[in-house]
Amino acid sequence: MSENTRKIIIPGEIIVKGEEFLPGDGTEKRGQEIVALRYGLAEESNKLVKVIPLSGVYQPRRGNVVIGQVENINFNGWFLNIGAVDNGFLSLMEVPRYVNKDGLEEVMKIGDSVVVKIWSINKRGIDLSIKSRGLGKIEEGLIIKVNPNKVPRIIGKEGSMIKMIKDETGCNITVGQNGLIWIKGDKIENELYAKKAILFVAEKSFISGLTDEVKKWFESENKGGKK
Repeated sequence: MSENTRKIIIPGEIIVKGEEFLPGDGTEKRGQEIVALRYGLAEESNKLVKVIPLSGVYQPRRGNVVIGQVENINFNGWFLNIGAVDNGFLSLMEVPRYVNKDGLEEVMKIGDSVVVKIWSINKRGIDLSIKSRGLGKIEEGLIIKVNPNKVPRIIGKEGSMIKMIKDETGCNITVGQNGLIWIKGDKIENELYAKKAILFVAEKSFISGLTDEVKKWFESENKGGKK
């Protein structure tokens, strides 16, 4: 398997053989062999072998920015569905303003969408915060959903892919690690254009040379009078 090539692999399949290879996510070492533990795309880079799952639920990690929806409220805060097995909890203490305990619904009510950061994962659950810049309740724009495993390709190396989409569409875009993406533009047409571009990336995420493909896609769209 050559550097950075990808091929679809099934659980139990041998990806590579050799003492020099190290097992990464979704793999284990059995003797000289690296074996897949899940279905997905096998990738080898710098002798580290991993399997990128093609589907599945979001696996929360500390520090992730995600988009959640308020599902319940108690006296201490809000319970959010973030697409993981467990709901996340946003405490009153993690809101950057004073909130009256009787007025939680005035800040966020059931059904509201919120950009949050995971600051802790423990036995109690997933603790969320909106204390950093760019976090908080979503008031306008549109939210789309993609497979969480497509998120790294949508963001691109050092944010290159999402920057191109922002520049071409003129939209602000917040990509949640859980696969929910918030698009906010001056006009609904721009938001829909950004949505179309993101879905194109998600659909083609398995191909190499994706950046060039997306550039060509934008060129053809612009020729069609989209810009």
